[in-house]
Parts: sequence; C-alpha cells; structure tokens
Amino acid sequence: MDKYNKILIKVSGEALSKGKGFGYDYDFVNTVCKQLIEAQKMGKKVSLVVGGGNFWRGKSGGKMDRTIADQMGMLATIMNALCLQDTITKLGAKAVTFSSIEVNKVCEFFTKSKAEKYLDEGYIVIFAGGTGSPFFSTDTAASLRAAEIGADLILLAKNVDGIYTSDPKLDKNAKKYDKISYMEFIQKGLKAMDTTAVTMCMENNIPVLCFLLDETSIVRAVCGEKMGTLITK
Repeated sequence: MDKYNKILIKVSGEALSKGKGFGYDYDFVNTVCKQLIEAQKMGKKVSLVVGGGNFWRGKSGGKMDRTIADQMGMLATIMNALCLQDTITKLGAKAVTFSSIEVNKVCEFFTKSKAEKYLDEGYIVIFAGGTGSPFFSTDTAASLRAAEIGADLILLAKNVDGIYTSDPKLDKNAKKYDKISYMEFIQKGLKAMDTTAVTMCMENNIPVLCFLLDETSIVRAVCGEKMGTLITK
C-alpha cells in the first residue's frame, strides 16, 4: 500500500444511512470521516466521490424523464458531500467540496488545478455532482476524477465484502474473487462496478479495491490488510 500515495475513495449514499435506506446514520458518518482523517495522517492524499442513493437515484424517477431524474441524483450527492465536509471540519481536519455542476453559493465548481492545489494543502477533497452529465453513475465519476487528479488507487467502499461470481444475496453458491483483471470483469458482465468505470480505470491503469464499508475498513485497506477484491491489469 506504500506505493499508493494519492487515494480516491468512492462511498455510496446508501452506506451513509447504514441500511436505513434514507437519510443519515450520523454516528456512522462520523466514523467514516474519522477514517478518512486517519488515512490522511498516514501520509496519503485523500479524496472521495460520494453517491446520492440515500436520498435519490436516477432510476427512482420511474417514468420521469431520465435526464431530470439523474440531475436530481446529482443534487443528492451535493447534500451528502456537504454533510461529510461539515463532519470532517468539526473533527478538526480540513475539507472542501467540488461540484461538477455549478452551485457557486454552496460549493466550488470542479477544476483539476484547484482540486490538486487543495490536496497539496492538506485538504480532504470531496467530489460531488457525479460527472455533471446524466446517464453516468457515480462509479464512473470516481474513475473520471481519479484519472484527472492522477490517483494511484480507487477504494470502492460498498455494502458487500468484495466482487462475486453472482449476487451473493441471491445465490448462496456465489464465489468471491480475491483478484480479477479489468478485462475479465468486463467479459463476465459483473455488476459490482459500472463497465464504463472499469474501462476508464483499465485505460488509465488505476487499480480498484472493492470492499465492505464498516467502522474500520477504510483504515485497514490503507494499511494494506488483505481484504475485498482487487481489480487490476
């Protein structure tokens, strides 16, 4: 793990509710933010992309126009980013939120140079608003931002402990991968991460560690503990 100095963490919105399905589990949000700060204290440049599923997902719109539904999802990610920023700040660390859509009275508009400047100054940088375009997931946003800022590794914090041959909640015979190549992931049509996101990681040679988000797992991952599933070349 020592070779990974710049780390981007993807946290789903659902994870922030810790299974409640809506809103926040504030104790868990606090625990996640403490882990981000601890990772930074280990000498890592820490950034993260946050989803919005604890408030809204594009597919929640049903018969709603897909573009509008996805834009609502982007706004949900901004709310989550601000919650994380506020929590990190109250814990004594520095954090800043960038959005890919312009909400200049709420947070800064994303530019690569500004994000890198804040990382160099010791901020935990939070990316919100997805990619800024509909039809793209926050997994793809994580891959895009990781490529733009030159991240060495993506930590994909999920509600499952890795990548399986099939959905372990539906298939008791599903087997977990310890390691899988980008191409094998794509060819097998696995769903733990969007194909677009995996392709972008492959093209930019950014490994992805997919693992279960809990009260200690981010720190353990940064410390190099064997866990989850590594997607790499």
